[in-house]
Amino acid sequence: MATLLEVSGVSVSFDGFKAINNLSFQIGPAELRAIIGPNGAGKTTFMDIITGKTRPQEGRVLWGEKSVSLLKMSEAKIAQAGVGRKFQRPTVFEDQSVHDNLLMAVKNNRAPFSVLFYRPGFADLARVEELAAEIGLEEELKRKSGELSHGQKQWLEIGMLLAQDPRLLLVDEPAAGMTLSEREQTTDILREAAKTRAVVVVEHDMEFVRRLNCKVTVLHEGSVLAEGSLDHVTKNQDVIDVYLGR
Repeated sequence: MATLLEVSGVSVSFDGFKAINNLSFQIGPAELRAIIGPNGAGKTTFMDIITGKTRPQEGRVLWGEKSVSLLKMSEAKIAQAGVGRKFQRPTVFEDQSVHDNLLMAVKNNRAPFSVLFYRPGFADLARVEELAAEIGLEEELKRKSGELSHGQKQWLEIGMLLAQDPRLLLVDEPAAGMTLSEREQTTDILREAAKTRAVVVVEHDMEFVRRLNCKVTVLHEGSVLAEGSLDHVTKNQDVIDVYLGR
């Protein structure tokens, strides 16, 4: 299988504490992956490294068919290269409608002169409709984003990231604070997105991970402890010991 992202031998320390320890990880161009692990396992630092927020002391992070080093790129350049990240708390423009949030996010020329005279064309408006349907908000396009439920705001932010057409989407604990029905729809949104791009989901809710029905990577003390299906990793004795605190 082709590799979109390759993390190899990466380590990073903060004040003597090794948050990531010789970590290696790969994901293909159209793959859904869940990352689980106890608090302090290195999940957030892992995403910080991929997006350029944290620079490791050792290892390499290679991107795309040409194996370009992400470690030599700024956060902005990494985003432009096709890496999108969604944090746990949704950040949308609450005074603007769902339609306008999606329209602002649609990938276009962002040069100052172009933005000043931008007028949405048919293709942009059609893309907004398509995104709204993909995230289940086609009936909410005229509503102010601040009026949406927590789960709907999460979907809107995912839609805004998808509008940028990323090749890799990093999603941090999307199920937190959601109702059961919202969690079910969120799994559908992420599974559909992973048909055309790589999607990495960091999550604590094991039932949500089970619904994703994808390969799982277990992190512990900054390293990969186990990989495989959820059933496989939860039967791994090392994983059992970590989660039961033995």
